[in-house]
Amino acid sequence: MNVGVLGGTFDPVHNGHLEVAEEARKKLNLETVIFMPAGQPWMKSDREITPARHRLRMLELALAEKPYFKISVMEIEREGPTFTIDTINELKGQLRPEDEVFFIMGQESLVQLPRWHDASRLIHLCYFVVAPRPGSPKPDLKALEKTLPGISQRVMLLDRPYVDVSGTDIRDRVERGLSIRHLVPELVNRYIKEQGLYSA
Repeated sequence: MNVGVLGGTFDPVHNGHLEVAEEARKKLNLETVIFMPAGQPWMKSDREITPARHRLRMLELALAEKPYFKISVMEIEREGPTFTIDTINELKGQLRPEDEVFFIMGQESLVQLPRWHDASRLIHLCYFVVAPRPGSPKPDLKALEKTLPGISQRVMLLDRPYVDVSGTDIRDRVERGLSIRHLVPELVNRYIKEQGLYSA
C-alpha cells in the first residue's frame, strides 16, 4: 500500500493543498493521503499559529467529502517541537513493512531539507513528492546530493499543479478585508468568517 503524507500548519488549509494532494494521489496511485497538521513546528517558532482546534476543524470541513483523504492528529498530540522524522517513524510503525510512505512537499521545502532534523536518516524512510511552484526552476538535485547523499534517488517531481497560493497571503487578505473565496473551500471560508480568524 502506498500512503501519502501532507504536512503543514494548515493555517488555513487552502485549495493549493487539496490540488497538490489530489495530483500526488492520482500520479502515484496512493491508497490515501494523510493530512498531518503540525503541533509546534520548530521552523515556524517565530510566529503565532492559530490554535489546533480551529486548524483541525477547517481540515475536517475541507475534506468531508473526500474519503481518500484522512487527518492525523499525531503531531498535534505530541509534546514539544515537531520533527518530521519522528512522525514518519511513528507512522511506519503503524503500517506493514512493505508499505511505502510518500511525503508531499513544495519546492521551497525540498531546498530546506538539509536543515531538517536528522535529514540524512529521514531520506531513507520515505520518498519525497515535490510540487512545482510558479516561476521557480526545478530543484537542483545535484546540489542537494552534496549535503544529502542519496536524496536524488528518493525525490519524485510532479509536473503540476502550479499553485500560487499560501497561508500567509490568505491571512493577509482576511486582515485587509479582502475576499478569499477563490483560495479556500467555501465551508472553510465560512468558518473563518464565523470565528473571526485572521481579522485585525
